[in-house]
Amino acid sequence: MSTVKLTVNGKAVSVDVEDRTLLVHLLRENLNLTGTHVGCDTSQCGACVVHVDGRAVKSCTMLAGQAAGCNVTTIEGLAKGDELHPMQAAFRDNHGLQCGYCTPGMIMSAVDIVHRHGGKLDEETVRHELEGNICRCTGYHNIIKAVLDAAARMKVAQAAE
Repeated sequence: MSTVKLTVNGKAVSVDVEDRTLLVHLLRENLNLTGTHVGCDTSQCGACVVHVDGRAVKSCTMLAGQAAGCNVTTIEGLAKGDELHPMQAAFRDNHGLQCGYCTPGMIMSAVDIVHRHGGKLDEETVRHELEGNICRCTGYHNIIKAVLDAAARMKVAQAAE
């Protein structure tokens, strides 16, 4: 057992876990943050994407101990109270989900994509960037629309700050 200290969604936490514990399991089982989903356990689907120190990471590929001292943001940490993050709002408004299982990981990946590419996003880039996230329900059309819509919303929100 090891004690892992990290910051999750802005709150300092300290958790005793087995050394082999994956970050996704620490989040779900120890912290009850079940928005981060386990879809495949092989890093193929992207349902478990979270941000570690501002970068998108498939949390099923990272040991909890590797996140020690890091800032982790999950889907639960994106919204500000009742105000959805622009990406969450865009997914809702553009019907960028169907069953919703992939949605948290898709949103977390999409936020990372916008941060890395800024306003220089087009459909082809978004499709390429989301290749590591699998949606088994949709044809991705509305997901792509949502990401592009959110990119514009995030640009406006940044300009206002």
